[in-house]
Amino acid sequence: MNTAGVNELLLRSLTPNVLGILVRRGADFAAAEDAVQDALVEAVRVWRDDPPRDPKGWLVTVAWRKFVDATRADAARRRREDRADEEPVPGPAPDADDTLALYFLCAHPSLTPASAVALTLRAVGGLTTRQIAAAYLVPEATMAQRISRAKRTVSGVRFDQPGDVATVLRVLYLVFNEGYSGDVDLAAEAIRLTRQLADAIDHPEVAGLLALMLLHHARRAARTAPDGSLVPLAEQDRDRWDTESIAEGVEILQAALALDRLGEFQAQAAIAALHADAPTAADTDWVQIVEWYDELVRITDSPIARLNRAVAVGEADGARAGLAALAELDDSLPRYAAVAAYLHERDGDPATAAHLYAEAAYKAANLAERDHLNRQAARLNAMRR
Repeated sequence: MNTAGVNELLLRSLTPNVLGILVRRGADFAAAEDAVQDALVEAVRVWRDDPPRDPKGWLVTVAWRKFVDATRADAARRRREDRADEEPVPGPAPDADDTLALYFLCAHPSLTPASAVALTLRAVGGLTTRQIAAAYLVPEATMAQRISRAKRTVSGVRFDQPGDVATVLRVLYLVFNEGYSGDVDLAAEAIRLTRQLADAIDHPEVAGLLALMLLHHARRAARTAPDGSLVPLAEQDRDRWDTESIAEGVEILQAALALDRLGEFQAQAAIAALHADAPTAADTDWVQIVEWYDELVRITDSPIARLNRAVAVGEADGARAGLAALAELDDSLPRYAAVAAYLHERDGDPATAAHLYAEAAYKAANLAERDHLNRQAARLNAMRR
C-alpha cells in the first residue's frame, strides 16, 4: 500500500477501533476485517487530496459500506442482509475502544503463534498482507492463507470473552524479536502496539514488557558494525545507546516493580536495566544479574533462562562456576555450544573453545550469528599457531 502523502501511523492506530465498531454492530470478524482493509486502501486513495475532518468516522462509514456491499454479494449471508441493510447515519464514531478485546481475540489459544502474530499485525497493527509477508520473508500468497485461516478460526469467538494477558504479551514479544525486515520495522511496531496495550490495561507485566522492549531497543544502533557484523554486548560503544529510551524503560519498570506483582517480563527488564546502568562492561553488576536470573528461573523454570544464568554465574563467580551451572543443562539447547565456548575460553582452554565456537556456528539460526561465531573460532585457532 503506497501511503505517500497519507499519515500511515494514523491509519494504523485507528484500525483496531474501526474493526471493533464493525464487530459490535454485528459483522463477523473475518468480514469486518476485510472491510476495514478495503477502507484503508480507499483512504490512501482519497485522503491525499481530500483529508477528512473526522478520520475515524470516515473509516467507520466506508468500512461499513464495504461490509454491506460484500454481504449483499454473498448469497450465503443473505440472512444477515436485513440487519446490514440499515446503514448507520454517518457521523462521529463512538468513543468506545475495542483495542484490548482485539488483542485477546488475535492471541486466541486456538491459533498457532505464527498465525496469532500475523493476525495481530493485520487486525490490530493495520499492516497489509504484503507488508507482513515481506517482514517474515514468505510469499504474499502464503501469508494471505495464514491470515485467512486465522480469521476463520476466531470468527465464531464471542467478542466479549475474557482473554489471557500472558498470551497477548507472548505474541507481542514474538513480533519484537523479529526485529527489522522488509519495509516494516517490527521491533518499532511491537513497541507501538505494546504502548497501545499499556494504555488500554493497567497490568505490571504489560509495563514490564514495554520496559524490556525499550531497554533492548536502546542498544540497537550499537549491535552491528558498519560491515553488518554482530558486536557483542561487552564490546558495544555505549555512547551509541539511546539514553532517552533507557530512562523511559527504567522509569516504567520501577513503577511496575513497585506493585509487587513480579512476572517474567519485569525480571527480564530488570536484567536489561542493570546492563544499561553500567558505564562500561567491566562495571556490570553481575551479582545482581544472577539474583534476577534466579527470580526468572523461579517464575518460568525456562531452560533458556538457566542457560543465560550460567553466563551470568561465570561472570560473577568465575568461569568454572559458570561451566558447573551449564553442566546441569541439556546440551541440545539453542546457543548451548556458544555459551560453553565462551566459558571455556574464559577458563583458559582455547582449543576446546575454538571447537565449540565452530560447532555453535554450524547450528546458528542466522547468517550474522554464524559469521560471528566462525570469527571467534578462527581467532582462537590463529592464536594457537
